[in-house]
Amino acid sequence: MGSLTSLFVTGFVVVKIVFAILLVLAIVGVRYIPHRRVGILEKLWSPRGSLAQGRILALKGEAGYQARVLRGGLYIGYPFWMYRVHTVPLVTIAEGRIGYVYARDGQPLGQSQTLGAIADCNGFQDPVAFLTNGGQRGRQRAILREGVYAMNTALFVIITEQSVHAGPCSRQEREQCNSWQQEILAARGFSPVLIGSAFEGETAMQVDASKLMPHDLIGIVTIHDGPTLEPGEFIAPQVGSAETSAHNYFQDPEAFLTLGGRRGKQLQVLTDGTFFINRWFATIELQPKTLIPIGYVGVVISYYGASGEDVTGAQFRYGEQVEAGRRGVWREALAPGKYALNPYALKVELVPTVNFVLRWISGQTEAHRYDEALTSIPLITADGYEPLLPLSLVLHIDYEKAPRVVQRFGDVRRLITQTLDPILTAYFRDVAQSSNMLDLLTHREEIQRLATEALGRRFQDFDINCVAVLIGRPETALLKPGQDDPIDRLFDQLRQRRLAEEQKETFAKQQEAAVQLKALHHVQAEAERQTQLTQTRVEIEIAGNRGAAQLAEAGQLAKREITLAEGHARAIELDGQGEAARIAQVGEAEASVSRQKIEAFTDPRLYALNLIAAQLANSKQPLVPERVVLLGGNGDGKPGAPGSGEVGLFQAIMQMLAAWQHMAEPAVPQKSEPPRDIAA
Repeated sequence: MGSLTSLFVTGFVVVKIVFAILLVLAIVGVRYIPHRRVGILEKLWSPRGSLAQGRILALKGEAGYQARVLRGGLYIGYPFWMYRVHTVPLVTIAEGRIGYVYARDGQPLGQSQTLGAIADCNGFQDPVAFLTNGGQRGRQRAILREGVYAMNTALFVIITEQSVHAGPCSRQEREQCNSWQQEILAARGFSPVLIGSAFEGETAMQVDASKLMPHDLIGIVTIHDGPTLEPGEFIAPQVGSAETSAHNYFQDPEAFLTLGGRRGKQLQVLTDGTFFINRWFATIELQPKTLIPIGYVGVVISYYGASGEDVTGAQFRYGEQVEAGRRGVWREALAPGKYALNPYALKVELVPTVNFVLRWISGQTEAHRYDEALTSIPLITADGYEPLLPLSLVLHIDYEKAPRVVQRFGDVRRLITQTLDPILTAYFRDVAQSSNMLDLLTHREEIQRLATEALGRRFQDFDINCVAVLIGRPETALLKPGQDDPIDRLFDQLRQRRLAEEQKETFAKQQEAAVQLKALHHVQAEAERQTQLTQTRVEIEIAGNRGAAQLAEAGQLAKREITLAEGHARAIELDGQGEAARIAQVGEAEASVSRQKIEAFTDPRLYALNLIAAQLANSKQPLVPERVVLLGGNGDGKPGAPGSGEVGLFQAIMQMLAAWQHMAEPAVPQKSEPPRDIAA
């Protein structure tokens, strides 16, 4: 029992001691602030009175929230009946992130201000310096970079990506700060602006960054603070040097405004890099760089700048061209490449400088899509056909004349639809009215050549070169179902005509091939018989030589024979002359004897009968035939009687012989001669 009493007494004493110590500490005002937190003092009462009207932070010891904060540690002199200490965590900004500051106290904003000016206050960690150096209440231009900050959240509300650090404030203020946090999150304002690296979720982008290379983007800056633009302007001019940015590419708002920067879209753009920009001060819109591909030039139409002096001269009456940097169409086009141009201040019209094709063909369009509104041209020929003529036009625009084309027509598409299309359509309709359908089919090359020359002369007035006009196959415009196409019939006729011509050429080629084949066979035969031909040629030469030798020998022999024959003939002649003399002598003797014999008979006929009788007597043929053949007759085997008109075969033969002899003898009148002697 005694031990329990002593134990109870001891505990009571300890409690009293602890209570006394706590009471002493409270009276003395000992306070402990953890090193991960900050103590915000709220003075409950003060002999200096309350705060001035419109202030929420005390600088001179007035009652209310004090500007000075307590960092981590042990403090004495803040008794509980005079001070209340609110501990809040340190503000942490992650690496590569941005923190935004809202000041609940300070100087009021100017008429043209939307954000508080930057004051020298050690990154908002010195509230007294902020208030004494002209810090303004409201959202601040200055931002917090990565690090840990001991903030007086009674004066500053710090908005980070993770949380809103707000001290003792009203519910309405906290809700407003939460809404700001959501807006900044939606705009990715807690991250720096990355140009040259496409990232996901960028809501300010008007282009799909995933379809672009990272280095194909630029940042269009819109400033939300500072003086407004001059009347009539919509693009804020660039401030500072063009080579170096005095405001560090909008990362130093105070320098930007000091140099005369104005709110609104800026002419200056952000190129590749990382920029820590206050999204309350400036928003960034990512746009693609201006790409001028190979084969094109970019004609610049400037909406910004001072009015320029026209450089086209008095003869060009389609507008003005100015030097670069002036408002209007720049006289010199941009060469192929990539340019960081502000699309809100400058417009670039691409003009092709290589040959490009326009198709007047229904349903066909080139990749450049300049001809997507063009269709086949309806025609009416001289012989009543109504075809649709598809054609293609090859054009070229001189790069030095590209600004004139844009100044004259606005763009290439308007040039095509409002100028080239009406001219081309009218030209070919005129051609069709003076041509037959067959001419369009068979004389296409000539029509193309004439069209290229004629349209080339007309297009030169518009600074365009016509390279070629290409005509396609005409088609029937209005063809009812089941109706034969008259153009197809014409093509059938042309095909048949062409087939006939091809057959003629084929036959000619076949004939030529046959001749060549014959010559080939002849050559092959000669090659096969070359040995024999060579041998025969040698034999011919030998035979020729032999014949020449024989001819020479025959000539000599002939001369010898001629000589011998002449000698022999001379001998015969001499012999004949001798024999003739002898016969003449014998004949004279025989004639003398014959005359004597005739004279002996006194009548030459008697002498002839004597000779006949002698011959018959010596004949070996019997005078009386063994058989008698009667020729002729009257049909009963009897010869015809004389005078009856029936002639025997022998008699008929004799008569015929006599008649032939009489017809064969010439009818020469015979001179009457005196009777000669029979001997003569």
